[in-house]
Amino acid sequence: MASSLTCAGVVWAFLSFLCAAASCVGFFMPYWLLGSQLEKSVSFGTFRRCSYPVRDESRQTTVMVEQCGRYASFQAIPSAEWRICTVVTGLGCGLLLLVALTALMGCCVSDLISRTVGRVAGGIQFLGGKCLCGEG
Repeated sequence: MASSLTCAGVVWAFLSFLCAAASCVGFFMPYWLLGSQLEKSVSFGTFRRCSYPVRDESRQTTVMVEQCGRYASFQAIPSAEWRICTVVTGLGCGLLLLVALTALMGCCVSDLISRTVGRVAGGIQFLGGKCLCGEG
C-alpha cells in the first residue's frame, strides 16, 4: 500500500475523518437544545426533534408526541434562520466528509494527493469548518 502522504498527512487524514464523522453525527442528532414544555423533556436539532407539541383538533387541546422525528417538510422547520442553519451546516458537513474521504484514499493510493491538492483540500476543509461554525 503506497502513499504519497507524509506521517503528518496520514495523521491529518485520520483526524479529518474523525472530525467529519463527529460533525455529521452532531448534525443528525436532535440534542442541540434541551428544555421542557408541558411538563415533558423536549430536545431538537436543525431538522430533528424529540417530544414536541402537536395540536389535537378533535379534542381542541395540545398534546406532546413523545418520540423523535424529522420535521414533516423543509418549510415546517420553525424559522427561515433555522432553515438557513440546516442548509449551511449540511453543506459544511458534506465538505468536511468529502475532504476526509479523499484524504483517506490518499493513504492508500500513491500520487493521489500532491502538495497543491493537499493545500486546496485544507482550504476546502477550512471552509467546511467555517460553515459549521456559522461564520461562513
